[in-house]
Amino acid sequence: VFQAPAVLDELDGKKEAHTEDPEYNVYTRFMKSHRCYDLVPTSSKLVVFDTSLQVKKAFFALVSNGVRAAPLWDSKKQCFVGNNSNLTSVCLYDAVSSLLKHKIHRLPVIDPLTGNTLYILTHKRILKFLKLFISEMPKPGFLSQTLEELNIGTFHNIAVVHSDTPLYSALGIFVDQRVSALPVMDENGRVVDIYSKFDVINLAAEKTYNNLDITVTKALQHRSQHFEGVLTCRANETLETIINRLVEAEVHRLVIVDEQEVVKGIVSLSDILQALVLPCGDDESA
Repeated sequence: VFQAPAVLDELDGKKEAHTEDPEYNVYTRFMKSHRCYDLVPTSSKLVVFDTSLQVKKAFFALVSNGVRAAPLWDSKKQCFVGNNSNLTSVCLYDAVSSLLKHKIHRLPVIDPLTGNTLYILTHKRILKFLKLFISEMPKPGFLSQTLEELNIGTFHNIAVVHSDTPLYSALGIFVDQRVSALPVMDENGRVVDIYSKFDVINLAAEKTYNNLDITVTKALQHRSQHFEGVLTCRANETLETIINRLVEAEVHRLVIVDEQEVVKGIVSLSDILQALVLPCGDDESA
């Protein structure tokens, strides 16, 4: 049975609690007052793969359905693979804690009666759910502070690639540094694109993975969907502005740039949830 940690290990860049702000942990209390089941929509599509499905066909199915992952069903054992968790009654706070602590992006919500997967919890869906109610809650002062002031995001040792970086090098960075996306820079350090793990799925689905010596720029030409450009932000923008941009654009991250569009950092959904729900990296009093 799923047991989420009550305490999250200390993370780099954590901020001390602003005890002078009575609404500092308002989002922590919100997450503790809602269950994972509250996020399950009345109607939704869930893509499930049988364990006997060929990997190359799984890539096709992921791309055609516009999803990044799918639960695995073992038809011989008549059960989902690895899914012995019952998240329906678990509070969102514990789910967020588990996502952040284990550096994972998805948690399945399982029906305790049937054992069926009802929904997949993600950072994006949790933040979107919070955004629905955020105007009804007291506004903590830190929402008006900037990313720089709050030290939210990654500003050092940023994983990036250049326009002419070979694809195999980019894939190696994904594996070694456990990142989900790489800003693509030109010769002047300006961001011109972004290469994500989902782009790798597209590459596999189109069977263009035989030549890994091609550049990242060439590989990005195989995108199956229209790309509207890299979404960016500045370090001097407020946390509230960043949250709104992430939710409205439905993206997983923003590249932090300066006035010349030179890459200075990256802020992800996990960074935002860490700041909102687990600002001190530990259990806040409800």
